[in-house]
Amino acid sequence: MTNPTRRDFLLQSASLSAGLIATSSLLSSAMAQPLKNPMPRWKGFNLLDFFSPDPAKGRPATTEEHLQWIADWGFDFIRLPMAYPSYVQFDRSRPIRIPEVRAIDTQATDRIEQLAYLAHKHGLHVSLNLHRAPGFCVNAGFIEPYNLWQDAQAMEDFVYHWSFWAKRFAQTSSKKISFDLLNEPCTREDMNDQHSRRGPIPGELYRKMALEASRAIRTHNPDHFVIADGNNVGSTIIPEITDLNIAQSCRGYNPGIISHYKAPWVFKDTDNLPEPKWPGQVGDKYLSRAMLEAQYEPWIALTKQGVGVHCGECGCFNKTPHAVFLAWFEDLLDVLKSNGIGYALWEFRGSFGILDSGREDVAYEDWHGHKLDRKLLDLLRKY
Repeated sequence: MTNPTRRDFLLQSASLSAGLIATSSLLSSAMAQPLKNPMPRWKGFNLLDFFSPDPAKGRPATTEEHLQWIADWGFDFIRLPMAYPSYVQFDRSRPIRIPEVRAIDTQATDRIEQLAYLAHKHGLHVSLNLHRAPGFCVNAGFIEPYNLWQDAQAMEDFVYHWSFWAKRFAQTSSKKISFDLLNEPCTREDMNDQHSRRGPIPGELYRKMALEASRAIRTHNPDHFVIADGNNVGSTIIPEITDLNIAQSCRGYNPGIISHYKAPWVFKDTDNLPEPKWPGQVGDKYLSRAMLEAQYEPWIALTKQGVGVHCGECGCFNKTPHAVFLAWFEDLLDVLKSNGIGYALWEFRGSFGILDSGREDVAYEDWHGHKLDRKLLDLLRKY
């Protein structure tokens, strides 16, 4: 081997230095680029087929034709909020008993599975969500035998249900199914009083719930998205779980005077509420896009930390003036889209939906026997 001359040495050193500078420049450039939301920007709807604890009082079934419309309109996502009592067997003339919480009715779960597979047929991702879990629901209307946040048995039964669903979809691609652990966790003084005082779940307790349920799921679905709804009814991020490879789900219901105007499950006195405006002064607050940007700032920061974020629910009850709803909702959707965050409208059909919403100030379009809110549909498709 020939010894290098001083000139060769200088040329090699210069080349190496240039390479290191270029590499350093690329790394600096990469580090300067904010991380993108690692979660797909799914867009779609909540379907409420299994939302009621009592199947006899449930919504009309979603049909394949409905799923075809959703896909044809350019959406790719549905969220299935489930009430666990809708798929367990017990004497419904009395409150459920603890041993009955695990008495899963496979005929009922088959119907849930069939809807998911039908959605997959039309290219729709399905996110399973426990809207009512053993020992907790953000809504009253069903007497629970225990409290998820206080009783170890409730937590064990909660994990049991997720283990069941994970097994049922163990062979389903992560592109087609995900698991949304618990709808809008919060503490509540009285689980059976819709208006009783509520608050956030203590961070370590939330972490325990998320960790145990996600472990059960990943035993069968190691590569799938696991999603945790924001703390305090979906409103705040959960910093205690950012190291667990669990995505987080925000909400699109702020301010409530617009999204839930005259909703009786939110406001005790629905007759004496200030009239909603957007933008504008409503009561003691001035409502504007700036409040939305402030609301989502922590969620946007999560995506830049590499935590997936999706808006699992958004929308507006049918008593809000339609023009106000659309003006507010466009700002909300624009903030989400600008930051790579997808959404799911609550709901497809019904008082929040694009079909048969019962609004009194909408010129509906007849759509195969349904009343279609074309303006809302066009707005959703825009974002």
